[in-house]
Amino acid sequence: MTKPSKEEETPRPAGEGESPLERRFRRLGLSEASDFVVHLPIRYEDETRVSAVGGALPGQTVQVEGEVLHSEVQLRPRRQLVAVISDGTGRLGLRWLHFYPNQRRQVETGRRIRVRGEVRSGFNGCEIVHPRVTAAGGALPDALTPVYPTTDGLSQSALRRAIGQALDTADLSESLPESICHSLALPSFKDAIRILHAPPAGMSIHELVERGHPAWRRIKFDELLAQQLSLALARRHRRSQRAQALAAADAELLQRLRASLPFALTSAQERAIAEISADLARGYPMHRLLQGDVGSGKTIVAAFAAAQAIASGWQVAIMAPTEILAEQHFSKLGAWLRPLGARVTWLTGSLTARQRRAALETIAAGEADLVIGTQALIQDKVHFPRLGLVVLDEQHRFGVAQRLELNRKGDSGDTGAGRMPHQLTMSATPIPRTLAMTFFADLDVSVIDELPPGRTPVITKLVSESRREEVLSLVHREVRAGRQAYWVCPLVEESEALQLQTAVDTHAWLSAAFPDMAVGLMHGRMPSSEKQEAMDGFRRGAIHLLVATTVIEVGVDVANANLMIIEHAERFGLAQLHQLRGRVGRGGGQSVCVLMYQGPLGMVARDRLKAMYETTDGFEIARRDLEQRGPGEFLGMRQSGQELLRYADLQSDSDIIEQARAAAAEMMASHPGYVDRHLRRWMRGRQELLRS
Repeated sequence: MTKPSKEEETPRPAGEGESPLERRFRRLGLSEASDFVVHLPIRYEDETRVSAVGGALPGQTVQVEGEVLHSEVQLRPRRQLVAVISDGTGRLGLRWLHFYPNQRRQVETGRRIRVRGEVRSGFNGCEIVHPRVTAAGGALPDALTPVYPTTDGLSQSALRRAIGQALDTADLSESLPESICHSLALPSFKDAIRILHAPPAGMSIHELVERGHPAWRRIKFDELLAQQLSLALARRHRRSQRAQALAAADAELLQRLRASLPFALTSAQERAIAEISADLARGYPMHRLLQGDVGSGKTIVAAFAAAQAIASGWQVAIMAPTEILAEQHFSKLGAWLRPLGARVTWLTGSLTARQRRAALETIAAGEADLVIGTQALIQDKVHFPRLGLVVLDEQHRFGVAQRLELNRKGDSGDTGAGRMPHQLTMSATPIPRTLAMTFFADLDVSVIDELPPGRTPVITKLVSESRREEVLSLVHREVRAGRQAYWVCPLVEESEALQLQTAVDTHAWLSAAFPDMAVGLMHGRMPSSEKQEAMDGFRRGAIHLLVATTVIEVGVDVANANLMIIEHAERFGLAQLHQLRGRVGRGGGQSVCVLMYQGPLGMVARDRLKAMYETTDGFEIARRDLEQRGPGEFLGMRQSGQELLRYADLQSDSDIIEQARAAAAEMMASHPGYVDRHLRRWMRGRQELLRS
């Protein structure tokens, strides 16, 4: 066994300077004693008993004692140290492919040793490769040995010592009221923590590793409760802030907008508009999530919110993650609001220096009622004197810092000083219920749960790429009938590793296959002017077939396009496939989405394609996506590199989430002292991530 370095033998507690060991601890987020206390094991080793050598079977991890019968350094087929031990019940081989002189001395013939490791089948019977070796006869531990998450250069022994010191010095007092512990039959925090760090001999390792032990239930409850408390405090914090009440003194603007629409709003849209309008009229910041499936009509709801703010004399900023989506909003919202007198301005990174300077001057002078753009909106030179409403589309694509930065633009205006803008976030990726209860519990949510009339569900077809000729015939037939199609490819440049057809090559191939057809190309690496030209040509009908990458995933709305081919569909995420499918079916007539895949399919890819084939319901798609990919798909960069849930699982622990929500409400109302104590233990420095 390799001896720990001197540095690891004497770890210093956090706060006494910056040693190399402490830097490694910091990489794990460990600085104070309380951090070490909740750094819990990922598995355990049972060193509490010695097994008989004769009972050791391949695949088992065992600890045995015996006498070294034979030991030598072999040079063929490679240099290695081999030994054989026996305890009278059988023999076991030991082998080291890399070894040090002290390891060779440990296994000298005649010595009695204790070894631990995983048993394998070798050429000469059972053996352990690179076993852990100690002298035989030492006292056995009375608890299972924990194995912790670690980082490069940080040994388990150093972690165990540091955690042991923390358990002796940290505050392990109860952070839950006795009434909650009793009603939910939860063990005390101190008992749960000590069990998980040092489970007594004989305890089920399976129950511990699978996190089914009551001690684990307490930890998961605590973690979920801390998050619920943080979200409740975030909501309270927002309610304590000031915002301009946007009561729409010029209600005529809203009436004129409604009268100008060439379509009727759905009851779900009307409900969302009413909920947002009531929020905007309050004197504290709105923080509402507008979620609805692809094509459900979220943009017109945002237009009514913008009109209410503009009618009250305040500016509106709408930020989209891509220039394509921002341009779509600029086109739609401009068409709705400009005829009513609203001054609409465009701000993205692709503007020329002269155009950008003019836009900044217009915004700063308060001469822009509605500003639509990309992340360019949050740059330092952008100054809003009267920012009353911020709208974020596809909010999960923005980082925490970006969302907070746009909010702060409203707190620095000349007449809005001290006031935060109202915030509306929109998402076409519905949030599954368990995720909404944990990460979005502080938001008010409006749901558009019906599609506009005339929208026909898209037919989804799964087609192997071996049937490519049939797909070409389908494209040709649809275009000859006067309709348009998308052909989506996942890459722009050749990738030998993935062997995927590129958009550029596909465009050339399809242009040759359809000489009588106008085939366009659009991908993210094209200059903005060329992308705009391709998109305009497709909207006008001058381009029949548009070959594109996922740059068209959101924001593209062409009613005459009723066919989508997605090449190598097995490579896309489930939410992304659903978004892409939502680009068709926006006009009259039946639309089709062809998912063309290359076999053989792995289990995850097969499940994704099966989900797409079985349902067009965005909420069901979202639920399955959460099962497959976890919450990251929905949170985007919300976590900012920090895990907000380390131990609880959104799927299997939904009952604990419900209990934590109820307990959070009880503690906020009746036990405020426990709230602070609980958050200090579990959420130190991370509450800000939940306020974005």
